[in-house]
Formats: sequence, C-alpha cells, structure tokens
Amino acid sequence: MTANKVRGPVIHVQGLEKSYKELRVLRGVDFEVARGSIFALLGSNGAGKTTVVKILSTLLKADAGTASVNGLDVATQAAEVRESISLTGQFAAVDEILSGRENLVLVARLRHLKDPGTIADDLLARFSLTDAGARKVSTYSGGMRRRLDIAMSLIGDPPVIFLDEPTTGLDPQARLEVWQAVKELAAQGTTVLLTTQYLDEAEQLADRIAILHEGRIIVNGTLAELKQLLPPAKVEYVEKQPTLEDVFLTLVGTKA
Repeated sequence: MTANKVRGPVIHVQGLEKSYKELRVLRGVDFEVARGSIFALLGSNGAGKTTVVKILSTLLKADAGTASVNGLDVATQAAEVRESISLTGQFAAVDEILSGRENLVLVARLRHLKDPGTIADDLLARFSLTDAGARKVSTYSGGMRRRLDIAMSLIGDPPVIFLDEPTTGLDPQARLEVWQAVKELAAQGTTVLLTTQYLDEAEQLADRIAILHEGRIIVNGTLAELKQLLPPAKVEYVEKQPTLEDVFLTLVGTKA
C-alpha cells in the first residue's frame, strides 16, 4: 500500500456533479479529508451523501468534477483506488449461517491473505467479539453484527474506510458500540469518511463536519467552528431532566 507515501489530504473532492436524468443530486461538491481523521458528511435523506460515497468508491461515475482517494484518481485509477479503500454500507453484509470467525476467515481467503485464522482472531479481539466468535451470526445483536461488518471491511488493512450511515436501524446501546469502534479505527490511523443523518453521531465522532444540502456543501468545519456560526448561548440555570436515552442506558447497562 502507498498510504504513508501520500502527502496532503487523503481524500480530495472538487466540483463534483451528478444527475439522475432530470434530478441534479450533486451540484458542485468540494471537500478534503485529512489522514487519520473522522470526516462526517451530514445531511438529510436524499441530500446526496450516498452518491458521494459511491463516486469515491468507484461504484459510480461523476458527471463533472474530480476526486482522488489516497492520491489516486477515482475515474482513471479505479482499480488502485479499490485496493486502498473499504466500504461498509447501510446494512451489515454478513453471512448469518456462518460464525463470526468464519465470516472473517472467508473474506481473508477471498483476498488471498496469509494465515486467515490469525487475521480473524486479531479482528475478533479488536472489536470485542472473541467470546462470540464461534457463534452463528444469526444469534448476534444488531451492534455485534455491525461491529463484525466493520471488522470484515478492515481485512487487508485499507488506509481509507467509508461508512455509509453505519448506525441506521440500531438501538441506542448498539449505536454506542459502533461509535466506539469507529473512534478506535481513527486512533489506529485509519481515515474514516462517515455519512449520517444523525446530528449527535456527527457531534460525537467527527473531527470535521460538512453539511450537504440540496447537492452542495453549505458549511464545513470543526464542531467548534460550526457552533461559532450561531449567536453566543445565553447562560440560564434550569433543572436538567434525564433524556430517554439516559434512562434506557442506565437501566440496561452499556455492554452488549
């Protein structure tokens, strides 16, 4: 891999446009993602988030503009781009008949990697799935399936990973599990581009946040920079009541 040889932004997008017949989905999207960071592309349903990810992962061609991943042009160096990335979609792509460990071993073998068993065991440990490794995935909780899905996407050590709405349909406890897994990815040097429609998810995870609205990036910055766009908060003393999520997590605990 050439991950450590590429200087500057790992992902560079400029003037990206895409239409589906008469529907203009992307209208000139620009952003950059720094190495080892978590970049959140935030927007409502239909804003164009998944379209951006599909273009960056070479699954779709842009109508105009340029994009590079890990120093590679997504249009002219698609095969090389695919070797540098991994993509986790909105729904866990795991085989429920197999065990967690068997899923990981299968992917490692498909990628012709040496010692797939050791690779599987290391990833099970990394994502706190060792105790469940021999169980069929059909017995896993939603959070466990998603963690396994992310673990599978890391086989081969891709320097860049795309997570397209990774917590869609998960309960609050499972979301926290996935959030922790994503934070650990970045801590170990993986560059993460995350799409989400959940404000709290972007706030919890991202080093930088870009808001995609009607096909354009309308703001891009750190959470602190985005907060400065609003008037200063008024200081008021009020009794803070626990949220429903606070109650839920207190009653059930935070472990799977």
